Amino acid sequence: MELKEYLQSEATRIDAALDRFLPRESELPHSIHQAMRYSVFAGGKRVRPILMLAACRAVGGDSERVIPAACAIEMIHTYSLIHDDLPAMDNDDFRRGNPTCHKVFGEAIAILAGDALLTEAFRLISSPALMGGGAPEGVLAVIHEIATCAGSYGMVGGQVVDMESEGDDAIDLATVQYIHTHKTGALLKASVVAGALLGGATAAQLAAITRYGEAAGLAFQIADDILDIEGTTEQIGKDAGSDVARGKATYPLVLGLSAARVEAVAMMDEALRALEPFGAEAECLREIARFIVQRKS
Repeated sequence: MELKEYLQSEATRIDAALDRFLPRESELPHSIHQAMRYSVFAGGKRVRPILMLAACRAVGGDSERVIPAACAIEMIHTYSLIHDDLPAMDNDDFRRGNPTCHKVFGEAIAILAGDALLTEAFRLISSPALMGGGAPEGVLAVIHEIATCAGSYGMVGGQVVDMESEGDDAIDLATVQYIHTHKTGALLKASVVAGALLGGATAAQLAAITRYGEAAGLAFQIADDILDIEGTTEQIGKDAGSDVARGKATYPLVLGLSAARVEAVAMMDEALRALEPFGAEAECLREIARFIVQRKS
C-alpha cells in the first residue's frame, strides 16, 4: 500500500474509534461535548495514533487492541492544541484550517474542553473493559509513560520554555532543543513507546523504538519550523509565518534555514538507524519518518 493510502486508511480507522469513544453532542452538557468533538474532528493527520499502531505491529503485536490508547493520545494532542491557541498563549485564529476552539465556543469552554479531553484520555486508557486484554503492569507502564511525556517533564514543560523564550534574541541551540524535544517530541515518543509496550516488545525492541521516537519527534518539529517559513496557511492549517512574527525559538532562527534542513534529515537518518534491527514489520515506521521530514502539505 502506498504511504498516502496507508495514512488515510489508518486515520479513518482512528476517526471511527474516536467517534465511538467521545461523548455525543446530544449528551449533557452539550456545549462542552460539542467543543470537544469540534476540535478533535477539525482535521489533522492522526500522526501520533498512527505511530502507536505502527510501533505495536513492528514488535509483533495486534494493533487492534491498541486502538483505545491511540485515541487517547490524539485526545491529549488535541487538548494541547486548544490550549496552545488561546489568547493567553499563542492567540491563534486558525487551527487545522478551521477557526480555533476559543473563536467558536469562547475562551472558558475552550479551556474546559481541553481539560475534559486530557481527563477523558486517561479514563479511556485505564478502562478495564477496553484495555483488559493486556497485562495490568503493561497498561500501567503505558499510563505512566504518557503522563510523564504530557506533563511538566514533557509537553507542558516544553510549552513553558517556549513561551518564556519568545522574542529572546540571545536564544541558544540547547534551549531550542529542549523546547522541541519536550513540547513536540515527548508525545511523539510516548506514542511509539506505548505502542511497543502494548505490543509486547522485548527490552531490546523497546530501546530501539524509544530511540526512533526521540529522533523522529525532533525531526517532526524541525520540519514544522521550516514549514512555518516556507509553507502557506493552507498547507500548515494555521497562519503561515506566525512563529517568526512572535519571535519563537526555532531551529531556523538559531541555525539558519539551510542548516535546519540538514538537521531535520540527520534526525530522520537517526530514526531510520534505530530501526535497523527490525525487518519489513517496521517499514511503516520508516516511511512515516521520511514523510515527517519530506512533507509539504
